[in-house]
Amino acid sequence: MRGAGRSAPPASRPPESPPESRRVESFLDKLAAEGAAANTIDSYRRDFRHFAAFTVARRRAPEDASQQMLRQYLQSLSAAGMAPGTSARRLSALRQFFRFLYAEGARGDDPTAALDSPRRAQRIPKFLSENEVDELLAAARAWPGAQGRRLVALVEVLYATGLRVSELVGLPLSALSRDRQMLVVRGKGGKERMVPLSEPAGDAIAAYLEVREKFVPKGRAAKAQAWLFPSRGAQNHLTRARLAQLLKDLAVGAGIAPDRVSPHVLRHSFASHLLAHGADLRSLQQMLGHADIATTQIYTHVLDGRLRALVKQAHPLAGAPVKR
Repeated sequence: MRGAGRSAPPASRPPESPPESRRVESFLDKLAAEGAAANTIDSYRRDFRHFAAFTVARRRAPEDASQQMLRQYLQSLSAAGMAPGTSARRLSALRQFFRFLYAEGARGDDPTAALDSPRRAQRIPKFLSENEVDELLAAARAWPGAQGRRLVALVEVLYATGLRVSELVGLPLSALSRDRQMLVVRGKGGKERMVPLSEPAGDAIAAYLEVREKFVPKGRAAKAQAWLFPSRGAQNHLTRARLAQLLKDLAVGAGIAPDRVSPHVLRHSFASHLLAHGADLRSLQQMLGHADIATTQIYTHVLDGRLRALVKQAHPLAGAPVKR
């Protein structure tokens, strides 16, 4: 037979996994070393995998992507109906990655430097009124037993400090000062900040500490003892999902729609109410743990109302009748 003995031509193969996957791992290792949260690293990993699928389909390794290819990628996200905020987050991850490659000498340029972020609609953060927070706390105080004491402490601390939910559930017992007036919080990027506790929050924690041992799981006491809010779960401390569900249940008892209450809504309520009572943006930025004050400025919607009230009260012509 003609051609017998010859090896068959190689079948077409899909593009191999890009070699820069090692660079991605190096970049993620760098983030981890700098104290980035595990959730942040997982989110970045998913973003890089999505981008790699786009570039490999065009026979280009992600680390070699051109500025034009990056524009095409962003356009594909928009065409797929992705929200501008999500697209902006993915571009932010890519910016950091390409800056890392440039700094390491793996690229001679940064293709993201001239790219504009997708425009996001400015959203006013959702928050509760001061009366609604009072109702939420009253419902927590009516909750019986040790569960009730823990719930009061959680709500009081959230509303008194504006902590992110991951920061709250991950508080070590050592974060609480001896006089229970301060918390040492490790935020994004491993940065520590001191956050003052209100007197009601300090009292709520003191009452909770009397029953805290009831939440320490048997058999894993050594691991769970490290946390301010220990739990029987695999993480040995209260989870974000469990806290969110507790707040939904509490909202029902307070007569508030459950979809209006979450840990993040209480963080927004803390910031909005603090500004409404005269706090300045820089102080609020420090307490919230924002790296950029531009992030804190989403709360300036509160200032609009305060300034209108100030003008109405103090301007000499505010109450003058209009002459016709």
